[in-house]
Amino acid sequence: MTTLTLATGRPTLADRLFSRSLVTDAVLITAGAGLTAIAAQVVVPLYPVPITGQTAAVLIVGAALGATRGALAMALYAVLGLFLPVYSEGSQGIEIVLGPTGGYIVGFIFAAALTGYLSQRQWEHKIVGGIAAFIAGTVVTFVVGLPWLSVALGLNLEQTLQAGLYPFLIGGIVKAVFAAAVMRVVWLGIHRSDRRAANETR
Repeated sequence: MTTLTLATGRPTLADRLFSRSLVTDAVLITAGAGLTAIAAQVVVPLYPVPITGQTAAVLIVGAALGATRGALAMALYAVLGLFLPVYSEGSQGIEIVLGPTGGYIVGFIFAAALTGYLSQRQWEHKIVGGIAAFIAGTVVTFVVGLPWLSVALGLNLEQTLQAGLYPFLIGGIVKAVFAAAVMRVVWLGIHRSDRRAANETR
């Protein structure tokens, strides 16, 4: 008998910890959106785009849940922010999505999908692969967010890069390394547990 699930492809961290089912998927997606909402309140205030813990949460959620569930978690987060104060600094509403930072929120969906896709191919099992995967996810966020920022504020290319990219390069790299380290530590723990269990059955 096949259990219905939103998970596709190879097992992710979530699949190692929880049995696959639609109910489990729904809980994980909701938890992923909730984690991102909490991380969004960790803010270094800069204009026009604040540095927040969102990106690290997006990367970790994508890697932990996989492409489909990770993207759905970010889509849920984006929708929740229309009605609840879950965006950065407790902001909410359609005006945030249509404003300068809206592209980054939309970009989170694609970033989680890409990070999850690479996770399903076990990139984050090695620290270098994890950093590469999470930097790729960060790049996707900028690819979507920067044009949106440019249109919203009427900026030219150089102004857009100065406002929406340059101030966040170091922070983006730091968050990618942090996310990779978190996933690496978790997977090391799982592999050690597997080896211990295998030794006990001999």
